[in-house]
Amino acid sequence: MHPKPNALPWLLLSLLVIGLDQLTKVWALQALQPAGMPHPVVPGVLNWTLAFNTGAAFSFLASGDGWQRWFFVVLALLISGALVVWLARTARRDWRTALPLALIVGGALGNLVDRLHAAQVTDFIQVYYRQWSYPVFNVADCGITVGAVLLILFGFRSGKADVR
Repeated sequence: MHPKPNALPWLLLSLLVIGLDQLTKVWALQALQPAGMPHPVVPGVLNWTLAFNTGAAFSFLASGDGWQRWFFVVLALLISGALVVWLARTARRDWRTALPLALIVGGALGNLVDRLHAAQVTDFIQVYYRQWSYPVFNVADCGITVGAVLLILFGFRSGKADVR
């Protein structure tokens, strides 16, 4: 009896997210100087604004004195490792599980590259409306967020996952 193919090939999507994330960050570092200066894309809604974050989402733990870098490195490795194991145990055709997991892994590892290379994450997408502004983020953050939302939405499906 042959084992069913697992979802590890979905990690190619993770590589795509990492590559796109790193390419856009290189662009942002070159094109959006100085940091903090908004470059309007859709006035009143979207700017490119270079920012750096030594913490996590919403600058959580950004004021730490350096230990948080390694905390987030270890956290990203542990979570990514657990999600890869989950992918290995998931049927390849179960895209409702594999797609979100691959996006989260790609996002986590995209930001991990920044932490290892520069001890901070490069962000550049700023969404705002009037006085309200969402924290500046990047493509890796999009992968994590979209993956998590899809995982939750697909998880609401009752019964066994439809893997057609």
